[in-house]
Amino acid sequence: MAHPGFFQRQATARRNTSLLVFLFLTAVVLITLAVSLVGYFVTRSETTGQPFHYWLLSSQGLITASAVVTLIFMGSLIRWVDLSGGGSRVAKMVDARPIDPDTRDSDERKLRNIVEEMAIASGVAVPELYIMDNETGINAFVAGYTPGSAVMVVTHGSITQLTRDELQGVVGHEFSHIFNGDMRLNVRLIALLSGILMIGQIGGFLLRASFYSGGRSSARNRDGRAQAAMEVLGVALFVIGYVGVFFGRLIQAAVSRQRETLADASSVQFTRNPDGIGGALFKIGLRGSYLDTTGHASDMNHMCFGESARMKFTSLLASHPPIEQRINAIQPGLMARLKSRLRDTEPGDDLRAATSRQSSAEASSFAGATTNRYGSVSGRRTSHSGSAIATSVAAPEIAQKLSERVGTIRPEGEDFAVHLLQRLPSTFRGLLYTRAGAIQLCYAMLISDLNEQQQAERLKLLPDHSLLGAQPDLLAKLTPALQSLGEAVRFPALELAMPTLRKLDPLERAELIGNVRKLVDADNRVTLFELALTSFLSRHLGVDAERAIPVRHRNYKTVMPALQRVLSLLARAGAGDDQKTDILYHEAIAGFASNGKNDYPVMAKVTMRQLQEALKALNGLSPLLKPAVIDACGHCITYDGVIDVREYELMRLVADQMDCPMPPMTV
Repeated sequence: MAHPGFFQRQATARRNTSLLVFLFLTAVVLITLAVSLVGYFVTRSETTGQPFHYWLLSSQGLITASAVVTLIFMGSLIRWVDLSGGGSRVAKMVDARPIDPDTRDSDERKLRNIVEEMAIASGVAVPELYIMDNETGINAFVAGYTPGSAVMVVTHGSITQLTRDELQGVVGHEFSHIFNGDMRLNVRLIALLSGILMIGQIGGFLLRASFYSGGRSSARNRDGRAQAAMEVLGVALFVIGYVGVFFGRLIQAAVSRQRETLADASSVQFTRNPDGIGGALFKIGLRGSYLDTTGHASDMNHMCFGESARMKFTSLLASHPPIEQRINAIQPGLMARLKSRLRDTEPGDDLRAATSRQSSAEASSFAGATTNRYGSVSGRRTSHSGSAIATSVAAPEIAQKLSERVGTIRPEGEDFAVHLLQRLPSTFRGLLYTRAGAIQLCYAMLISDLNEQQQAERLKLLPDHSLLGAQPDLLAKLTPALQSLGEAVRFPALELAMPTLRKLDPLERAELIGNVRKLVDADNRVTLFELALTSFLSRHLGVDAERAIPVRHRNYKTVMPALQRVLSLLARAGAGDDQKTDILYHEAIAGFASNGKNDYPVMAKVTMRQLQEALKALNGLSPLLKPAVIDACGHCITYDGVIDVREYELMRLVADQMDCPMPPMTV
């Protein structure tokens, strides 16, 4: 079976979300009816008993049902608001520590290098990295609402016990969750289950309250009717709440297992090395993946690389398929090969001793525990040294496959990322990890092509500010590097700087975007790169940066004005003269016009605001409608058979604004 593409996976994630909401509402109805039934029996008079359906429509019944529904939705809403801070809020919830971008710890550097390589190779901003220092198990997860605002959390055990290939397999797995739209689904699962859990928690509170008051007031309240009613209600709510949670976690587990299997397959596709993720899973089977130092382990179970909490009824509630099943699904026979490698590297006595310490649940799958000498074989990747942005590729080939590149990591893209990071001067790269350096990078990219006098004039436009103002000493280090490295480094450098830029507070972000616009407007014209940079920063640092755009358009008819603006700009960038522009534009938009009519002629000029509004509208398309837009844009930039850096940056902008990660176009 063919591996589903990015857009199909996005559509599946949205369908899963809709299914989840339906199941949640069903659970709310059933829990409400169950609690109302308990209330009916508790309050029913022996002399005036009435059928349940009449009681439910009475004032007592309506108040009971309304209270239950309100409590469930309040519980979900509270947790939803609590997690509204995005991925960083989830990371703090589990007491994870942010990793310093310029860390000197060798294990943390290993993780950062892998993540940066994969981010550049895939065309997404580098996720913020967190580590759970006190967790010795092997685990990881990503959280956030959009690919550009994702954070990645790993345990200390992951970076210390896994080889580079194995850690790369885990990172590839987590990047798949970013591409597949799983992050939003996972956060919503936590919020919805919290609402159902609240009923059980209220029941437990009533039980404790009744027992506490019973010991003090039995003498004054001899009949004990109120206490008995409280105890009955408490027991009922406790049972109903936790039964609801059981079925909620059942739904959670079913959705999660499907997504984890897909993420495993995607990791192999990204890294071209089944031994990497296979070895990581094998070590999980030997050493465990449980999170022992956080009280949110069960909440996070469906988000993690491996099981994070010990669950009863594991066959039903397991959020991940069994380890052996996951390994053999990656590559048939891989499990046997890993066991054989372990036997060949471990002394017999140690192997037998380790085997005796395993739990009975895992003993059938694993032959013993490993030591630090264990490691997987190196990957099967080939090296393409010197990969660069494509400048001469057959237009039909690129255009046809452009949408298929979205949300993927190709060998040439990864090799490009590795080669690029090796070329970056250490001083230049280190500045990207500081707030001042990341800010000055944005300015340097806009003035690096100007002479010294012009640079000085442009920088005078910026207001004096200790952080956001122009800093000549930093610009003097960044600008020459940008000039020597060439235009192809601009967006990758910006991706490296994004974790730092996202740490700016909202006012600082807004001022940075305003300063960038001042530099862009200085000469009363806007280049393609200036347009791309401004739109990129607005999308990822603006007020709606971490807000997922819902599906608003299920056909092209409602977004034709947006397509007109975007394709007009792309056609002018790809053609060169007015005659060719008109031909190219009509070729690109022909597939979207109804009944073959084109009532939207090519636009002579597209402003920055018009483009941003158009891209926002196109982001509201149903996922399965976006590939045609990407391919139409690809047709424009490949019209002359040559893709220069500026055309790629524009293409990258369009894809990025539509939440479609576009990897580098390399040769």
